[in-house]
Amino acid sequence: MTPLARLEVIEDDRALAQRVVDGDRAAFEHVMRRYNRRLYRLARATLRDDTEAEDALQEAYIAAYRHLDRFRGEAALGTWLSRLVLNECLARLRRNTRRNAIAPIISPAAEERLEDMATSTLENPDDAAMRDEMREMLERRIDELPDGYRTVFVLRCVEELSVEETAACLDLPEATVRTRQFRARSLLRESLARDLDLAERDAFSFDGARCDRIVAGVMAALTPPSPANAGEGEEPSPSP
Repeated sequence: MTPLARLEVIEDDRALAQRVVDGDRAAFEHVMRRYNRRLYRLARATLRDDTEAEDALQEAYIAAYRHLDRFRGEAALGTWLSRLVLNECLARLRRNTRRNAIAPIISPAAEERLEDMATSTLENPDDAAMRDEMREMLERRIDELPDGYRTVFVLRCVEELSVEETAACLDLPEATVRTRQFRARSLLRESLARDLDLAERDAFSFDGARCDRIVAGVMAALTPPSPANAGEGEEPSPSP
């Protein structure tokens, strides 16, 4: 983003925030709809639980609405909201006695301890089911990434934020964002490759029912007709 474009975004954010402070609830709804997907993905990547992520996002939005008068426009509104969401997630992790789970997100010093599919609108049910299975497998593998890598990967590769925006949201150096993104991709490729190796062994599976069906069909074809039915279907011999 160019400096001019960034300035325009910040000015728009300030104006939008002021409308909310002045009591314009529709403006706040506009804020939520603008950032909902990004912030939910950030919360989901941090908490690894759909319900917890939704609850955390709602609480962060409530806090934002009550304290939007503190927004000074020094950073983009999306960045400011992202930090509120991370703070709410951190509080939840602490309440759940998982203090260390969030550490890689806010502490670069912990780095050493951590090592889209386009779809057709005309797809058939089998294609849709296969896509859902692949998406669920990918989400499981993303969930297994170390915390600091997972949040960077989601913001950079899923939400497609720039390195600069991601660094601002997570309060990390840009170099750290690049390193974690690279490492997250490597870890993800390794885990997906293992899944693929296992899946290859099960390709075109030959289950018991299919085996029985083929054997029965072949045996039926090979079984000669019984003597009582041997002449059925033959033309009668002419009388002498």
